Amino acid sequence: MTKAFSFRTVPHIVFEAGAAKRLDALIGSAAGPALKLFLLTDAGLRKTGLLDGPVEALKAAGYEVEIFDSVVADPPESVILEAVEAGRRFGAEAVIGFGGGSPMDTAKVVAVLLRGEQDLSTMYGVEQVSATRPPLILIPTTAGTGSEVTNVAVVTTGETSKRGIASGALYADMAILDPELTRGLPRHVTAATGIDAMVHAIEAFTNRRSKNPVSDALALTALDRLHRGLERACADGNDTEARGDMLLGAMLAGQAFSNSPCAGVHAMAYPLGGIFHVPHGLSNSVVLPPVLRFNASAVEDQYTEISARLGLKPGSAGLIDEMERIAEAVGIERRLSQLGISHNDVPRMAEDVAANDRLLPNNPREMTYDDIVAMYEEIL
Repeated sequence: MTKAFSFRTVPHIVFEAGAAKRLDALIGSAAGPALKLFLLTDAGLRKTGLLDGPVEALKAAGYEVEIFDSVVADPPESVILEAVEAGRRFGAEAVIGFGGGSPMDTAKVVAVLLRGEQDLSTMYGVEQVSATRPPLILIPTTAGTGSEVTNVAVVTTGETSKRGIASGALYADMAILDPELTRGLPRHVTAATGIDAMVHAIEAFTNRRSKNPVSDALALTALDRLHRGLERACADGNDTEARGDMLLGAMLAGQAFSNSPCAGVHAMAYPLGGIFHVPHGLSNSVVLPPVLRFNASAVEDQYTEISARLGLKPGSAGLIDEMERIAEAVGIERRLSQLGISHNDVPRMAEDVAANDRLLPNNPREMTYDDIVAMYEEIL
């Protein structure tokens, strides 16, 4: 008998090439009567001009738009609190996150902090958010994090540590997926974020505590889309069909892991981002192979099912070999030493991973400190 489970996701998802150009016509059902829109992004994305058309359309439709473009990768608490103050001064009535995982994660946390009902320090962990929030709309410009449909936000605390907030309050009211927004992504970013999305699907499918029939179906469909689109999107950044497959795959993987959360790969990736500021997608890509090998004995049947779905050679070896082949084919870094990380850094990173009590319990095989050290050393 199927064990009991629940499944939640964003209630309104729009997938449409060119959707951002008519943002004014789309957001009404989510924003309601709100007219003062607080839009969070990063400076680099703003300089690309991708925001110009949507913002002009919103203003022409009678919305007032305030843009906060100081979001940085692996957003620290200080930037989030700075954004909250800016949103309060503006009198924000709705929040829009426009960009990759960092702007969308920031938008989620800012939204639940805007009304001042709860301090950020009390929100970390699982279902610790009690605050209400204004309408929240998320628009991804990368195909990787799936943040537009997840209930998770990751925040850098202190100098290097990263902590997660997982709560139903972080599900957006609307996610708008426009493949045209991802056409300008550099090859390296496309590769790393795409493999990150594949990691989300793999970890959701093998979660030992929360996997369920809905998350399984989403994870496998996500892997189909991502596998057929990733190398094509890297070879031709203007391949709209491949870009669409990547964006849909990342979103489906996001829905899967939001209900069947990530595990050992993400736990091992976090220190790379928190300590060495390696982009999240690249961090996951680099640590993926040793974790796949470590977990294979515990989830051989599930890795075999993924291999069959993707038309790979049978068994876990099919999946492991294919993920290594893809990383080599798209030309991303595969060793810690390429990222400026040495043997001397391993103990500190391993300690950080071993203390991650949010992600490690989801891993299909128990990971000890010594196991973690060995996996890092495998990819030095």
